[in-house]
Parts: sequence; structure tokens; C-alpha cells
Amino acid sequence: METVDKTHYKALVARLPQLRSEIGKVIIGQQEAISEVLIALLAGGHCLLEGVPGLAKTLMVKTMSDALAMRFKRIQFTPDLMPGDIVGTEILEDDHETGRKVFVFNQGPIFANVVLADEINRTPPKTQAAMLEAMQEYRVTYGGNDYPLPKPFLIIATQNPIEQAGTYPLPEAQLDRFLLYIKLSYPAEQEELTVLKSTTGTDRPQLQTVLSDQDIIDLQRLTRQVHISDDLLVSINRLVRATRPDGTPSAFVKQWSQWGAGPRAGQALVLCAKARAVLNERFSVIPDDIHTLAYPVLRHRIALNFRADAEGITNDHVIRQLLTEVKIG
Repeated sequence: METVDKTHYKALVARLPQLRSEIGKVIIGQQEAISEVLIALLAGGHCLLEGVPGLAKTLMVKTMSDALAMRFKRIQFTPDLMPGDIVGTEILEDDHETGRKVFVFNQGPIFANVVLADEINRTPPKTQAAMLEAMQEYRVTYGGNDYPLPKPFLIIATQNPIEQAGTYPLPEAQLDRFLLYIKLSYPAEQEELTVLKSTTGTDRPQLQTVLSDQDIIDLQRLTRQVHISDDLLVSINRLVRATRPDGTPSAFVKQWSQWGAGPRAGQALVLCAKARAVLNERFSVIPDDIHTLAYPVLRHRIALNFRADAEGITNDHVIRQLLTEVKIG
């Protein structure tokens, strides 16, 4: 912890429970999904959010942005959306000093701290690809010039798992750019009853700003410094390699998997485990961090074959089986 003193770090970490509390004023339930989105933010990655309509995906992201006082933009992906609608375009303007016409780059909605790419699978691959450089390089290139994106920067893309007709499934290269693949489920009965009571009246909760942009940047720096033992690193490496049908002794994987996760999955699992430790006010990774995050880290990095589809085997089934076969820690 050389760049920011320990006292400052501890003060920032102590505010993380308050951040979750502020988000919980608006979002009832979905605590696991909220934690995973915050983990992606602390780890400096992006996440893919999947859930049926009406589960407050957009509200969750907007609420988190408000509690962090971060600039929020929402992009509704449609079949006619063009790359320029995302990254921006050049417009012709008058130069008031010279009187000549000049092209000026007009920034698109990607220039925000938190970008919600709503229903990303409803736009063609050409437009989906426009986000790749931004997600990986944290910059936009237009007309030979580089335009850095603001920091911190988080893209949260959503998908509707029900209506697949006329959609454009994300290619594997773009899926791998997402640090986490988060699945939202229906709320529990009592949680849904609380939603009905709290959202159909006149009361609107007032959110307090908990952390600033610079605070998040400092926490991202702290996340990289969290301790992880060599034994846990070896376990993560074995787990990722076990997802590959040509490099695993697991008959389960060989039977149902077409191809497995690459080295980026191991990097993602280490970073996310560190981020979860910070979120839980710890400064070292424990096996439970890895067990919990193996699902959102690996589920979009494993491709199952036709036999698995026919037998109803999902990626989560494969991950669950691997966690019983590969000892963590």
C-alpha cells in the first residue's frame, strides 16, 4: 500500500457496507447481483446482466451510479443502432477564431462512468463491435485520434433470456471481454411483497453519495494489492484448466463441454476474488471467494456441446461439478 496510506484505505473500505445499504433503499433483494456488480466495479471490469423483464436491472445500475455520484448513460440497443450512436461522430462547426469550417468530435453516450447497454443482443455485430475497444482499452479511436474514457469506467450490458427471435448472440470474443456474467432470478415471496408496498406509494427514498470517483479509483488500486496465497492461485489455475475438454481428467467435462475457459478466466477469478475480499472488509482472499465467483466468472467462458443441450445440462451444472472435483485452497 505505497500510493495511498493505510488509514485512507481503511476509511474507504468501511464505507462499502453503507454503499450497499444506500442501494438497498431502492432495490429490494437481489443482494448477490448487487454485490457482483460492485465486485466488477472494484476489479475494473465489465459485466453482462441477464434476467427476465421487470427485475429492475436498469434501476439497479442507475441507483448504484447515484450512490457513487458517477455519470450514468443508458443506451437502448436496437437493430438500427449504428456505431456512431455509441462512440460519437464528427460534426462540422465554425472556428470562431479563423472563421473556417472544422470537424469537431462530438462524444457519444459511451463517455460516462457507468454505461448501461440495454438489450445488447438486439443490435447487429458491427455495432456490438464498436464497444470492444472501449471495453478493453478504455478509449475510443475516431478519425485517427484517441479519446480517453472517464475513470472509473464500467459497462453493464443486459440481455433478455426469453425473446431470442431476431437477436444477435454475442460472439465469443466479445463475451470474454465481460469480467462477470450475472444472472438475476425472481425475488423471494417476502421481497416481492415489500416491492409492492414500497413502489406503489408516494414515498421516494433519498440516496446519499457514499463514495466519489477518486475513492473508487483508490479502491480499485487497493483491490490489486489484496493478498492471495500461492495455494489459492494454484487452485484457480487448476479449476480453469479443468474446464477444457482436452486437458482435464474429468469425464463430466469431456462428455458435455465443447471448449473451455482461457487464461483470461483465471485472471478474472483472481481479481474478482480480491474485489470480494475488499467488499467484505478483508485484505486477503479466502476459498469462499473463489467458490462464490466461479459461476459468474466461468459461465460465459465454457461452451457446451449439443449433447449437453439435449440433456438439459447448463454451464452452472458443469461449474458445480468441477468445484466438487477441484480442491480449492
